[in-house]
Amino acid sequence: MTQPARTPLMPLDAALADLLRRVEPLSRPETVATFEADRRVLAEDLVSELHVPPQDNSSMDGYALRAADVTEPGVVLPVSQRIAAGHAGEPLRPGTCARIFTGAPLPEGADAVVMQEETREVGGDLHGVHIDAMPAPGQWVRRAGEDVARGSVVLARGEWLTPASLGLAASIGRAQLQVLARPRVALFSTGDELVMPGEVAPRDMPPGAIYNSNRFFLRTLLQRLGCEVSDLGIVPDRRDATLAALKTAADHHDLILTSGGVSVGEEDHIKPAVQQLGSLDLWQIAMKPGKPFAYGTVRRDAGAGADAAQACHFIGLPGNPVSSYVTFLLLVRPFLLRLQGARVPTPQPILLPAHFDLPRADKRREFLRVRRNAAGGLDLFANQSSGVLTSAVWGDGLVDHPAGHTIAHGDLVSYTSFADLLA
Repeated sequence: MTQPARTPLMPLDAALADLLRRVEPLSRPETVATFEADRRVLAEDLVSELHVPPQDNSSMDGYALRAADVTEPGVVLPVSQRIAAGHAGEPLRPGTCARIFTGAPLPEGADAVVMQEETREVGGDLHGVHIDAMPAPGQWVRRAGEDVARGSVVLARGEWLTPASLGLAASIGRAQLQVLARPRVALFSTGDELVMPGEVAPRDMPPGAIYNSNRFFLRTLLQRLGCEVSDLGIVPDRRDATLAALKTAADHHDLILTSGGVSVGEEDHIKPAVQQLGSLDLWQIAMKPGKPFAYGTVRRDAGAGADAAQACHFIGLPGNPVSSYVTFLLLVRPFLLRLQGARVPTPQPILLPAHFDLPRADKRREFLRVRRNAAGGLDLFANQSSGVLTSAVWGDGLVDHPAGHTIAHGDLVSYTSFADLLA
């Protein structure tokens, strides 16, 4: 009997490109307080209405003066005024200096600041000072508009907001920001073998049961990416239960994310249920860990409102924990960023020496869990099985290892940190 031809494995890069082509960024803007905008995506260009700083100011505690008035080290200048941050001084009289503090505006006529460590007081703070160093014009002066110029775009639409960018928005007076709405993601797991921590004690675990670890890291990963997550729990391995969960989730979410149930076993109901309610592509991706991956759409009910015009995205991840974790980072993360219209740079791998041997080549592109060591190289976690979640906790990143290659100790390999993939 002739055996059916195997479906060729899809390269990871081709799968990612195909996945991203199917995404239209969300267009639901909302206004939030700048304090609450961390990890949101900016829906507008932020244009500054002022210079930052608003005027020339001192970057040091010291004395503001005219550089030309100091003809040699040791010149004594009388102190004509004292200027603290938040207060404007008077025009500086020729041949005098002003006691000035960090952030205080430079008085008119001054063109330099001498730090107090390079001066010596004569007769008290407001009498006079020895200037022990020769100042240059512009020394220790922060110019108006040095950080931000009036009329400039300080943050562009699509910016993924961080603590630093929120501070920048505040520096131009923005107490509120227009951001894109968070993606609404429905998360559920499938599998009668799954139980939740806290519901069954370890000593009472029935034969074949496992704790649902995927639900915990997937929910957290989604929240880190700014998603509103509806955790629908564990759906029983029945067709009717799977259909009901998909129908409920599709009407009020932008994405349905599942783990497990995307293979071809008799108890895997995700595939026929999604096909019944919409469309589904099952991809066999040439990556390890990973391989089984599903993308599709689920129709929304006509009563769901305006959103019913668009189907809800569906992504099904493999059930093995490390496969699910790595596949999320490499495929779901960029999908969700594109869905939010975010302009987030792709993590750039670096080349580091392998302090291990990998003598056997694999047919698939591998993502090895590794950890940087004190010698500047990478150590390999001993067990690279897709079910060993310990490897993702022990490791601090992934080596992107091409198919068909081996690794010898000292070879340079392509490393990406989890910190970059989780940012």
